[in-house]
Amino acid sequence: MACCKLNSVLLLAVAVVLAAGPATLPVSAASAHLHFYMHDVLTGPSPTAVQVLNGPRGHFGDTIVIDDVLTQGAARSSAMVGRAQGHYIWASTGNPELLVTMNVVLTSGPYAGSSVTVVGRDDIGAAVRELSVVGGTGQFRMARGYVLWKTVSLDHPNAVLELDVFVDA
Repeated sequence: MACCKLNSVLLLAVAVVLAAGPATLPVSAASAHLHFYMHDVLTGPSPTAVQVLNGPRGHFGDTIVIDDVLTQGAARSSAMVGRAQGHYIWASTGNPELLVTMNVVLTSGPYAGSSVTVVGRDDIGAAVRELSVVGGTGQFRMARGYVLWKTVSLDHPNAVLELDVFVDA
């Protein structure tokens, strides 16, 4: 009989803990608009984008891994706010269109330590492209939203992109 009472007490304690939920989860940002510039540097002494695979035909299949700097302004000397880490793949046999998968890792400001995961199609020929926010960490855990980005300068093969990230967490 004492065994049954002990099991009932343990079961009740587990149910209370599960109902209360974790107490250490960070408060999430309800919504945010982030604006910064991404510097994609394929050449020079300190490249931030490295081609790791050559496609079989032209650029189709080319794969580039990135660890691009994100800054407040368009100039590379502007204050750094984070990094864009991931890869892009030339995913079209015709037009210059990329599949982009990256984490926007914020290192300064009110969201430092948080990240946003971005996936989508980058039609390089379009003036403004829209990619999806499919998740995040820290204050952006389970985030959803979108990114509007445009090419500010293309000093081939180096580029500066302007990113407007709209996030709901």
